[in-house]
Amino acid sequence: MSTHEVPDSLKYTRDHEWANIEGDTMTFGISDFAQSSLGDVVFLELPEVGTTLKQGDACGVIESIKSVSDLCTPMSGVVEEINQEAVDNPALCNTSPYLTWLVKVKISAMHEADQLLDAAQYTEHCAQEHHE
Repeated sequence: MSTHEVPDSLKYTRDHEWANIEGDTMTFGISDFAQSSLGDVVFLELPEVGTTLKQGDACGVIESIKSVSDLCTPMSGVVEEINQEAVDNPALCNTSPYLTWLVKVKISAMHEADQLLDAAQYTEHCAQEHHE
């Protein structure tokens, strides 16, 4: 089985987004497992600054040579910033998935962090999904 990078410092969703929580701000992007499964990312559509997001809701689109997938928000909040560099060069999601954040959110419900997976739980989730 191939091993995917899963940094311990981040939290993860079952939909393969990572979240970096610093104070009341969260940045998120797609995991190494996600970019590997998607193949070459060719297009990103991200939410507009000021958009209110609810945990788990689709807030954007990731298009690869293989498929089109929703980008889902790990925690509720308001979009503060999007990574225009990633929009202009979507391949960054493949080459540096954990350095390429997509959306920065002002968190409105800190307790939702408890519903995210840690690195060990996410690694286990990926292993199970890989075997299905």
